[in-house]
Parts: sequence; structure tokens; C-alpha cells
Amino acid sequence: MGVNANTNAANRKVYVKVPASTANLGPGFDTLGMALDLYEWIEMGFAEQTKIHLFGDQVEGIATDKTNLIYKVAQLVFEKAGVQHPELEIAMYSDIPLTRGLGSSAAAIVGGLAAANALIGSPLSDDTLFQLATELEDHPDNVGASLFGGLVVAFWDGQRAEYIRVEPDERLEVLVAIPHFQLATEKARHVLPREQSLTNAVFNVGHSSVLVAALCTGRLDMIPRAMKDALHQPYRAALVPGLAKILAEATDHGALGVALSGAGPTMLALVDRSSSRKAELEQFLLDTLATEQIEATLLWLNPDRGGVQVLTHFDAGCTLIENIKGDVRG
Repeated sequence: MGVNANTNAANRKVYVKVPASTANLGPGFDTLGMALDLYEWIEMGFAEQTKIHLFGDQVEGIATDKTNLIYKVAQLVFEKAGVQHPELEIAMYSDIPLTRGLGSSAAAIVGGLAAANALIGSPLSDDTLFQLATELEDHPDNVGASLFGGLVVAFWDGQRAEYIRVEPDERLEVLVAIPHFQLATEKARHVLPREQSLTNAVFNVGHSSVLVAALCTGRLDMIPRAMKDALHQPYRAALVPGLAKILAEATDHGALGVALSGAGPTMLALVDRSSSRKAELEQFLLDTLATEQIEATLLWLNPDRGGVQVLTHFDAGCTLIENIKGDVRG
């Protein structure tokens, strides 16, 4: 990875761009993730005193002291590398909404890891960053997607995470409906039963396996059936009014498949890019949520293929906002 740096190491700054992600894709609970072209940008440099600057509409409530997640993640990198840099200046702009099921915490973790690693000359391998990120996030799907881009099929056994990256089919487009309320991942996990039936387990293993095979082979016709889930979405439906109807009927309105994005409340539809029914699908989602008195923002996204990037074209003499002008959605 290239690093944009001044010749004076004390004044060095690095810049990273990290994508959002969606996890599970229905049946692949904690094992399937896909990066999306919605981004967070981070500037990081050494400082005499820690300062954290936050920009954008999606940063409300994020800490601006040393409890900040990006700062804490950076310190883990330094500790792993055997160096000490307790004071940092960090700037962050994000288009990724918080606690909506689009991997905002995973993006912050991956971005912080990548920036800190680049800042000290990239001594840690991508695999080491993946292991650190998975342990911090407690599952590998979101962090794997944000780190490597594309589709990531992964597992974590509590000791080590493994993954295989799959290149997304060029025909896949993504429509997300982002409700205007937050849903904490902890709350969404709390509603799940601690034990599941063998029937549900077999159902999800089969559907997840076929979904991965369909995504690997371009069998888009199998996606509507393969994206069904029995392990988590039925239990989370009560937390997201309208979800049950959307899961049951979105494929009748032009979606290839539909799922709760991560822990929600965002809902995600995979769509064939050439579909003539996009407006119909949009209206179905909005009408269904409006019936439940829920306002939502719809976004058309694409799979991100690059994962986290250390940017080399930024000007260290400009502010982060000046550097990313023209790239942000806002």
C-alpha cells in the first residue's frame, strides 16, 4: 500500500478510504459479507496532543477523546508492532449511517487498523489485520468485506478467522432501505434464541451453501430461493415493522433476493442491474414502511471491489474535507 507522507516523519499523515458492508445476506449468519460503495475517510498523523475531528451527518455521538474507536484500534496496531505513539491527530468523515446494519463499526475498525499500520510503514500483514479486526468485531463478515472488498465467505472459531473472497457478479446492484431509527446490534442479538432446532440449522446450512454457489457461478436465478433464512430474521422481524412483509413479497416486485442487512434495521435487496422493475421495487419498499409509519431513505449502491485503500493522491497541506470534496455523497 502506498503512503502519502511528508519527508519529516513527525509530520506524516496517511489517508484511508474504507467501504460500508452488509452482513449475512439472509442465511449466512455471521459468515457472509459484501462491501458496498458507501464510504468512510480517515486521516491520521502523529501529534503532540491527541485531537479528533469528525465531519459529516453520520458522526453524532462518536467520541472525540481517547475513547474513540479509531484511536483505540490504532493503539492496538502500535502495540502489536512494538512501537509507541500515544498522541495522534485523527480526522474522519463518514457517509455510513451508525447502528443501521451497514457495518459502521467494522468500517471504523478496519479504517483505524489500516491507517495506523500505514502510518508506521505497514509492518503488519493483511492477515494480521483481519485477525485483529475479527476479534474486535466478534465476527468476520463485515470486517472481512471492508478489508478485502467484494463478497467474503468467512468463519471464526474463536482462535483464528479464515475467509475466501468472491468477485461480485457484474449484474448485481443493491437497493437499501435505511429506516430513520437506530437499532443497536446488541439489542438485535439479544432477541435471538440461544439454541436452535436441527431443522433450522440444516435449513440455513443448505440455503447459505446454495447462495454462495449461486454467487460464485452467476446463477442469479437461484438467489430468490437461496436467500431465505430461519436462524435470525424471523426473530428480528418484530424489531423492524414491515420487515416480514418485505421478506415475503419483495421478490414479487423485482428483487432477486431480500434480507435484513446485518442486525438491521436497514433492509437490502439484490437486483439485476438490467431490471425494468426498479421503480416498482422502490415504491413497494416505501409503501410497506409507510404503512408502519416508518420513514426511510432509499439508496442504490454497488458492491465495492477494492476494500480499504490507503490513498496516495491526497495533499497533506489540505484538510480532509478539502481532499475528499467531490467524492462524498453529501
